[in-house]
Amino acid sequence: MPIIKRPHSSHSPSGEDRDSHQRTPGRNAASRDAEAGRRSFGARLAVWFVGLLATVAVVGALIVGYALVVMGPQLPSLDVLTDYRPKVPLRIYTADHVLIGEFGEERRSLVRFQDIPDQMKKAVLAIEDYRFYEHGGVDFVGILRAGVSDLMHGGASQGASTITMQVARNFFLSSEKTYTRKIYEMLLAYKIERALTKDQILELYMNQIYLGERAYGFASAARVYFGKDLKDITLAQAAMLAGLPKAPSAYNPVVNPKRAKIRQEYILKRMLELKYISQEQYEQAVKEEIHTKNPGNEYSVHAEYIAEMVRQMMYAQYKDETYTRGLNVTTTIDSADQDAAYRAVRKGVMDYERRHGYRGPEGFVQLPAPGDERDQTIDDALTDHPDNGEIIAAVVTDASPKQVKAQLVDGTQVTIGADGLRFVATALSARATAATKIKPGSIVRLVADDKGNWQITQLPQVEGALVSLTPQDGAIRALVGGFDFNKNKFNHVTQAWRQPGSSFKPFIYSAALDKGVGPATIINDAPLYFPASTPGGDAWEPKDDDQPDGPMPMRLALEKSKNLVSIRILSFIGTKYAQDFVTQRFGFDADKTPPYLPMALGAGLVTPLQSAGAYSVFANGGYRINPYLINEVTDARGEPLSKAQPLTAGRDAPRTLEPRNAYVMNSLLHSVATAGTGAGTNVLHRSDLQGKTGTTNDAKDGWFAGYQQSLVAVAWMGYDQPKSLGSREFGAQLALPIWIEYMQRALRGVPQAEPQQPPGVTAVDGELFFTDMMPGNGFVASIGLDSANPVAGTDAVGGVGPAGMTPPTVPPPSVSSNEKKQIMDLFESNKP
Repeated sequence: MPIIKRPHSSHSPSGEDRDSHQRTPGRNAASRDAEAGRRSFGARLAVWFVGLLATVAVVGALIVGYALVVMGPQLPSLDVLTDYRPKVPLRIYTADHVLIGEFGEERRSLVRFQDIPDQMKKAVLAIEDYRFYEHGGVDFVGILRAGVSDLMHGGASQGASTITMQVARNFFLSSEKTYTRKIYEMLLAYKIERALTKDQILELYMNQIYLGERAYGFASAARVYFGKDLKDITLAQAAMLAGLPKAPSAYNPVVNPKRAKIRQEYILKRMLELKYISQEQYEQAVKEEIHTKNPGNEYSVHAEYIAEMVRQMMYAQYKDETYTRGLNVTTTIDSADQDAAYRAVRKGVMDYERRHGYRGPEGFVQLPAPGDERDQTIDDALTDHPDNGEIIAAVVTDASPKQVKAQLVDGTQVTIGADGLRFVATALSARATAATKIKPGSIVRLVADDKGNWQITQLPQVEGALVSLTPQDGAIRALVGGFDFNKNKFNHVTQAWRQPGSSFKPFIYSAALDKGVGPATIINDAPLYFPASTPGGDAWEPKDDDQPDGPMPMRLALEKSKNLVSIRILSFIGTKYAQDFVTQRFGFDADKTPPYLPMALGAGLVTPLQSAGAYSVFANGGYRINPYLINEVTDARGEPLSKAQPLTAGRDAPRTLEPRNAYVMNSLLHSVATAGTGAGTNVLHRSDLQGKTGTTNDAKDGWFAGYQQSLVAVAWMGYDQPKSLGSREFGAQLALPIWIEYMQRALRGVPQAEPQQPPGVTAVDGELFFTDMMPGNGFVASIGLDSANPVAGTDAVGGVGPAGMTPPTVPPPSVSSNEKKQIMDLFESNKP
């Protein structure tokens, strides 16, 4: 066999190269095998995945087919969506559309799609369903993603609900996460998409979704969390609200502000990515500081008594539908006036409290050593002593005559210096009783002064009230029924029947004007004499505690609120005539205004609202109007249900007082307000104010009723269980300051307005007379100047005065023992 020789190479491989050369074919083969294996695995995986998808598709198709056959016919009607009538609460507004009350199980405000801000819609779409306007109700990409996630996690943990599916769930299904419910959800979504437009679906979603704090829908949430109408929220606030549907409690900006902020920024980022907002808008929104509404101050205006009045009136008409029908009630209240009235009553009551000394701490708690246990103890103690507006509860941690330290419910430590301790100086002294002493553990009340410095004060026991109205038609402008509605729901404006005291005297004087008595009539302020009413009976001569001033003009008598003069006037005109006059002309109740002499001193019963209505007759020139509170009622869609049609002075209100009578009474009451017991009104620097003070027996009630031509207001102060307000307290100190504080704001910018002198009034020597009752012709010149018969009508003129006429015959009054007692009681302290 021939030997085959290899060609000689001058570059023979080394052993290493030879070995390497010999190994290369094997390695390449292995690499090729691995590569083939990988390709084979990838192919198998792809086939498996395609198969999985096919299987899912087939199973899905079978399920959908089954669902269509079995579940489809069972799907509910969409009437609840196409005729959307949610449970919308009763909402109450001021005349200038400030919300002051809401009653219902759910807080909800219906808002139309076109009224929802664009940034609010985009914020919701960005986080909930950015493909909302592209899919047909079910987002299969999202469902597949959620399905894979669920398989990996071994259960239905991830949702892929579109907004349409959420609408289906919110209206028809439970929130449990099961595949069966998801199928129903999908089928309903398709049905909804066929029945409604996309805009209609989004409107339903944004009105129905629960967003925490009993708020349903974004309009309600905007008010609850930010105190704003939805149209007024910022981009930053919109993004924060959009984060609530996922977990209303977890992302509540009031309770969990940090988590809410993180969620908000994520939503803003999504909006930026989707080009819903610009980079500049994004940056501004992220930087914006969010201010949430204090949950303890739900409404910007304190009108709780008004809201309750409206609720009762609506319930009387609509029964249980009141709380679900979505009634919107617009009242006659002016929000600025209401705020001024609330502040005036609070200030007046607290000023009274400061004049009458400190009663002692509200309670006491044994304090542990400083630390968490002490904080918890204080927190628990203050739970039973909630803050009352600006009057804050605190627990004293250290006390001395010159300084007190206290802790608030939120853990804040405050220090009260010497200036803030004047009211409680006795309670910090060594002579303090156990009940009044302030020491560590004492539960006290604090209030900040105008400079922000703390003072120790106390919650009042006395009550106050104020009501104001427009005298031309009776529209109530402001109403504060008490110091604090949450503490005492009794409405003193409408429910408190109290003696009006001297504030009732003007109505007796008005009745006397029509009997010939006038501002210039001289009336004797001297002890009265009542002859025996029966044979063998005793004569009676009551005396007022005040020093009698003798004969004086009727104008001066009203200025000084002279009791004896008022009784002489009433005795002269007759009690039955006076009762008929005040009930028919001014609207007082006959059964609460009995025809006896104590009526002259305000011994009947009136409410502040009734008094305001009566004084309106003077203010509007003689027309009797009916106070009213509700201006308009509409349904949830804004359709009107009722509209007030008040009687208006000079148009359709009945005239009950002659213009000349009203004009002269205006003049008399102006004298009271400028030179008499109501002269405190001069601080307002107006020349068009009228009014009358009133203090009842033993100073149990303090009143001031007064007006300017465009506004009547009545202020009252007293205890729920009538008791003395103090021997040195009168209407001028109790109620007049409240009235002044209120009017100072309410009349700001209101021009001076003085009534025009009507026909039938003549001025002589600076005094007013009825033209047909001039001196010598029907005018009563004097009353009570004949010492032999000082009360009966026979002494009215009788040649004593300048009239020289025969007086009207009025029989001497028969005074019962009960009347005698009442008059003497009223004399004791019936002051101006």
